[in-house]
Amino acid sequence: MTRMVQVVLAEDVTEAEEIQSILQAAGIDSELETAVDHHPTSNDDAPQKVLVPESSLEEAQHAIEALSDPDELVSDA
Repeated sequence: MTRMVQVVLAEDVTEAEEIQSILQAAGIDSELETAVDHHPTSNDDAPQKVLVPESSLEEAQHAIEALSDPDELVSDA
């Protein structure tokens, strides 16, 4: 299995899902992971790590940059 690496940190689940849609349109698999310890009964939307296969990292960064406003995203790179 390919190692998954963080391509971007989304402020919340909605933003993470939008990024995931961009990646899917580019043919890149992705996963979401909560970026902080989050109480399961909390109503707050926690920041999300968007993970992609390490081999697709550069392609994913280009796809996100091409289809989004760079000021809206906080990159890990």
